[in-house]
Amino acid sequence: MRRLTVFLMLFLVSVAAWASAPVVGDQAPDFRLQDQKGDWHTLETHKGQWLVVYFYPKDFTPGCTTEVCTFRDDILKLRKAGATVLGVSLDDVKSHAEFAEKYHVPFPLLSDADGAVAQKYDVLNNKMGMKYARRETFLIDPAGKIVKVYKDVDPEKNSKQVLTDLAALKAANA
Repeated sequence: MRRLTVFLMLFLVSVAAWASAPVVGDQAPDFRLQDQKGDWHTLETHKGQWLVVYFYPKDFTPGCTTEVCTFRDDILKLRKAGATVLGVSLDDVKSHAEFAEKYHVPFPLLSDADGAVAQKYDVLNNKMGMKYARRETFLIDPAGKIVKVYKDVDPEKNSKQVLTDLAALKAANA
């Protein structure tokens, strides 16, 4: 009976965690994180702008390097579309500074070292004692509402998907 009780409790906790994942239409979870330059960012800081918040596992890994470089290469188009890009991982500020310098990243990379924001966005993974953020992206409208969630992101295609969807969303609201 005790095992069944423990199983049910774990099941309910996992269901509650799953149910708390932000979805389209939800207010985006707030955050207060430092970027590679030491500047602080909050959701409120970016209110009134389209915001692309993309989570990634680790600086300097192949997929994460590809993703940061595609967002870098598309940054002028994203800015022209009115979007601000924020990359988020559990790496520290120093790692982000080195990553940004090496790959000439022109947008903030936010350090979520304790994983609290990744947990709010339900992208925190913990495998074999290693914590990291899953590769997911959230497109947030100027009012702070989530309008698109990208799961199972392809690092080479993510920025183009965001650009396409941003154009469609802006056209639908025009």
